[in-house]
Amino acid sequence: MLVPVKPFGSAKSRLAAVCSPSEREALARAMLRNVVAAAHGFRIAIVAAASAQDVRRFALTHGARFLAEPEGGGLDLAVQAGVSQLAAVGYERVAVVHGDLPFATSLEWLANEPGITIVPDRRGDGTNALSIPTGVGFRFRYGPGSFERHCAEARARRIEPRVVVDPEGLSADVDLPEDLDDPSLATFLSSARDGVRQH
Repeated sequence: MLVPVKPFGSAKSRLAAVCSPSEREALARAMLRNVVAAAHGFRIAIVAAASAQDVRRFALTHGARFLAEPEGGGLDLAVQAGVSQLAAVGYERVAVVHGDLPFATSLEWLANEPGITIVPDRRGDGTNALSIPTGVGFRFRYGPGSFERHCAEARARRIEPRVVVDPEGLSADVDLPEDLDDPSLATFLSSARDGVRQH
């Protein structure tokens, strides 16, 4: 499983109006820990900027491999580079899962899906998880509207994507202040904030 991550200190900048920098960092760490725990059946690689020493330390202390992304390449190139590195060492399938999924539980089913599986966010706009064969030349196209672009990319490879809407797990991410209005997130966010106060 490949997890693209920003340096914790600059994560979740769109939450700046409602969370302090230390709260955003604690929330990013807590969500990533949840995703790593949900991937207990996977070998995990975390891809981030080479300069992200905080992410590198997190990866090493959680038994994950750290992959350095191309400098200044953005999310698309980071994921593309990560998948290419994993393919080069023999992986025939990679699940790409974002690290901001507080309700993710078991991710093992992603590894067992044939073809291409796409999990959109709860708005049906972004892409929270993908499972792809590494040898089909899939090109990643993140950003607004990425769900439709990824579906189109799969079809361009002559593979009809399997779309899995999972509102209580992988479809629920945290990007915008209104995402924090979800009552189910209250306990999770409170725990992250408690972690800030304890430090």
